[in-house]
Amino acid sequence: MAEPVTLRLSQEARARIARIARRRGVSASEIIREAIEGLVEREEAFTRPYDAVADLIGTVHGGRRSRSTATGRQFTEQLRRRARS
Repeated sequence: MAEPVTLRLSQEARARIARIARRRGVSASEIIREAIEGLVEREEAFTRPYDAVADLIGTVHGGRRSRSTATGRQFTEQLRRRARS
């Protein structure tokens, strides 16, 4: 069973939550629970940076293949040019 929690909200926040609750036909407590659960899911969804982009890996095609392998050399060369200037 859920445990009660005391929460202090501004009058504006309470009014906004009440409007959303009325529109959805649920209690204000349900809206607050959903909001908290959504925040917790977003914050705990990824434990590593890799997890945040894992679904994107391999989805982009095209461009010059040498960009990823030559980046370090290109960056070093730019630094050298700036140092000479």
